[in-house]
Amino acid sequence: MDRLAARWQARVRAPVAIISQPEPRSLGLFARGQQMLAGNFLVAGELLNASGTVPFEATTPDAVDEVHGFAWLDHLAAVGDRPARDLAQAGLRDWSDRFGRGHGPGWAPGLTGRRLIRLISHAVFLMQGAEGAQQTAFLRMLAHHAGVLNRRAAHAAPGLPRIEARTGLLYAALSLEGWQDRAPGIAAALTRDCAGQIAADGGLDTRNPEELLSVFECLGWVWQLMAENHQSIPDALDDVMGRMANALRCLRHADGGLMRCHGGGRGREGALAAALAAQDALSGLPPAAPPEHAMGYVRLAAGRTSTIIDAAGPPMGAAPGCAHAATLAFELTSNRRPVIVSCGDGRGFGPEWHRASRATASHSTLALDGYSSSRFGIPGGRRLELTDGPRHVGLEFRHTPYARAVALSHDGYGESHGLEHLRYLDLSKDGRVLSGEDMLIATGRAAQKRFDEVRARLGGTIPYALRFHLHPEVEASLDMNGTAVSLTLRSGEIWVMRAEGATLALAPSVYLEKGRVKPRASQQIVLSLAATSYTSQTNWTLAKAHDTPTALRDHAQDDILAVPDL
Repeated sequence: MDRLAARWQARVRAPVAIISQPEPRSLGLFARGQQMLAGNFLVAGELLNASGTVPFEATTPDAVDEVHGFAWLDHLAAVGDRPARDLAQAGLRDWSDRFGRGHGPGWAPGLTGRRLIRLISHAVFLMQGAEGAQQTAFLRMLAHHAGVLNRRAAHAAPGLPRIEARTGLLYAALSLEGWQDRAPGIAAALTRDCAGQIAADGGLDTRNPEELLSVFECLGWVWQLMAENHQSIPDALDDVMGRMANALRCLRHADGGLMRCHGGGRGREGALAAALAAQDALSGLPPAAPPEHAMGYVRLAAGRTSTIIDAAGPPMGAAPGCAHAATLAFELTSNRRPVIVSCGDGRGFGPEWHRASRATASHSTLALDGYSSSRFGIPGGRRLELTDGPRHVGLEFRHTPYARAVALSHDGYGESHGLEHLRYLDLSKDGRVLSGEDMLIATGRAAQKRFDEVRARLGGTIPYALRFHLHPEVEASLDMNGTAVSLTLRSGEIWVMRAEGATLALAPSVYLEKGRVKPRASQQIVLSLAATSYTSQTNWTLAKAHDTPTALRDHAQDDILAVPDL
């Protein structure tokens, strides 16, 4: 239907003029643009090669969305010279010739809205130096996109696609001649969508932190665009933006990155800080303190240390193909250095990596050998969906004058093993010590019967492990005859992990980082244990070494842009 609408609208489009051109809000990377001029296009982890034009032959779904959403236009505009403009214009002509009349995969309403936002924002860059016929063709393309969105925006998938479609349509209404009278109705429809899709705590049903940031950025662009065009901003939009800002502050680590879970990455470098700063400037209010609980995540922060925990069941109804079996997993960041992480989302590295990245063993939590806390469906088609997960996830804050603490539980192993996982995390007031207690218990006759059956089948014990995945830049070594693990950060900080009643070991791991061609090798700390009775427990601590100062100058350089040499 989207492609049919695009073909129909192609017949009735008419030339228009641009009466208002908003500033580009999605900023590209100069280094990535230089690579594109050299013929190397790194698109959602897929390396495409082309000379003199933009390659649209991507194979993975994320890469297809990126090239047809014109993300490459941001990077070429960041370079901004004549060769970059020539390449952008060549890519635009090629796309128009091949897909402009309703062909190809780029006509989903959300993707169409994303592309239209960039076309309007970079209109001056694209039309500069172009001949009259080319400028007319470009203006007709804008009118064509606006007409498609006018018919199909309401049919976009809920969440980010719907918001992008509405945002692109509002960009057209406020920028194209003859569309201004439609702006109030489009803004009202966008506000209704937000009211139905943004929860009371500012979160999304998909529980994807990076998707929440993308929605927040779109709404921020809408706010700024309406303010620049002297449009009345609905009070409901103001309220939604405030709630989302609070949720994002809860999901933000000390280094400015997001919790990586349920298909989301840490976000583009600086994007979250810029979006929150813009929101604060527009609202005129001082930044609010981060809440401790939002969108099913819990945030413990003290000193310069942040710990974010997945404290809810996976979003099986909203995003079964992207949800992770990550209940009670956590990440820890010290100053601007990630320490404990999850493996991340593997969609950009192929279906096998995608499946593996969603398993409980790919997160920093407890996992029974060979099992995840949520169940995946039978492999088939393009996606492996989560079909069952914990029925109950417990959460209780237990703060004291000396620490920020939380008690959590889930019954994801109840049906398979009769066991419930209890986790207690305690972050000291100065942020130097994270103490943990993990317990497996079987309560009630039915659970204990199930536990006895499984234990007998496995030879008297049920093996399990606690995993702590480390960021690739953390150097780990076994110390004190294997009873402790020392973690050295690039900043010079040293953290030490110790555990009671468990065997500590270092094992290989991977860090699946969006925008890279290959997974990055890393390590994980593994505490191997076995449940032999109805209660099994271990205590562990992760603490800064005594000689590590609380305040530390961090001069080490990061590869924060993830632009590898190609």
